[in-house]
Amino acid sequence: MGARKKLAAEKRKEAAKNLYFAKLVGVPSSPRKMRYVVDMIRGMEVNKALGVLKFSTKKAAIDVEKLLRSAVANWEAKNDRKAEDGELFVSKVFVDEGVTWKRMRPAPQGRGYRIRKRSNHVTLFVDTRNNDDKD
Repeated sequence: MGARKKLAAEKRKEAAKNLYFAKLVGVPSSPRKMRYVVDMIRGMEVNKALGVLKFSTKKAAIDVEKLLRSAVANWEAKNDRKAEDGELFVSKVFVDEGVTWKRMRPAPQGRGYRIRKRSNHVTLFVDTRNNDDKD
């Protein structure tokens, strides 16, 4: 690896030490359905977001709730302490399209209709309120 690439890689690693996130890869639901759930909690305080997800009727809310708990656990592990109430919030969350499985469904007169089984990747960042004020 060249010197310039190595310096850039080290700079990226240092910047990642200040980020607290969790990823969920290959969730078997369409990105559109997942974005409905993710949009509900974007920018919310963590405890309030967990409450919203717990009582949501969407199936994707179960996956996002588990992901949010994982992101909070990552924050606690990096900071060597428990998060206080109202300290953390969902700073950034986004849904990317994953792989799409193509399948065929039998149709009338010997034809076949194509079915697209979509999947998605969710990335969720948490941060503290005082870190947000410094930026």
